[in-house]
Amino acid sequence: MDPRAIAMGLTFAFIWSSAFSSARIIVADASPLFSLAVRFLVSGLLGVMIARAMGQSWRLTRGQWRATILFGICQNALYLGLNFYAMQTVEASVAAIIASTMPLLVALASWLFLGERLRPIGVVGLLAGFTGVALIMSSRISAGIDLFGVALCGIGALALTFATLAVRGATSGGNFMMVVGLQMLIGSAALFVAAPLFETIYVYPTVPLALAFTYTTLFPGLLATLIWVTLLNRIGPIRAATYHFLNPVFGVSIAAILLGERLGPLDGLGVAITTLGILAVQLSRQPMAKPA
Repeated sequence: MDPRAIAMGLTFAFIWSSAFSSARIIVADASPLFSLAVRFLVSGLLGVMIARAMGQSWRLTRGQWRATILFGICQNALYLGLNFYAMQTVEASVAAIIASTMPLLVALASWLFLGERLRPIGVVGLLAGFTGVALIMSSRISAGIDLFGVALCGIGALALTFATLAVRGATSGGNFMMVVGLQMLIGSAALFVAAPLFETIYVYPTVPLALAFTYTTLFPGLLATLIWVTLLNRIGPIRAATYHFLNPVFGVSIAAILLGERLGPLDGLGVAITTLGILAVQLSRQPMAKPA
């Protein structure tokens, strides 16, 4: 057991899950893609400056550059961009639930396309995880949820899945803070191009917007990403992904407390089933202990 890795995983899961609620606050007073582009610009510049102060180099390996570019486009521009755009009409708890399917999608893709063996408990976990999401979505669809926004969140989850499978090259060779800063700048550049094409840019200065933007920039934007990349390097992507099983619980709970979003009995049951399904999938992907 690695206590430091456990602390890092729990901290990452909580901060990552809180980003959906802070994003919901931001898009109430600012256009989503433009505000996200500015956030990544600030976070990226801070990350690069901190990296240089730490003595880290601009010189990344070819694998790091490839993974950093893919991560910047797939996670920052596509996954977060689509989620920010969707949360104009979709609740933060719904976006968090859809995003939490990423470990299930990673396991499914690894099983179907990469030839990774999945134990029986993993298959059961996949079925349970997607069943839990279906339960939640059924109750929300009957309540009139915006299906276009849900579709955007789903596409974002697929982009995050691809980024997770491609990020391994960014976890070798050190320079973790530099990698974090550069992938944010890449995402920022892509979003600055997309913003005027897909939205009318506006900003209504308010205290909630300032607080949410500052929090999102420093914590989910910078700190959580650094923790995640460091955790990948410390324990590997399979073990690190286990902590995503907490995202449904944290994401829904924070949205209920901070935003007052309603959590019905069917939602609670769906969150519990999804959480257990994700945990089963991740445990099934852990390396089996070798006999002495």
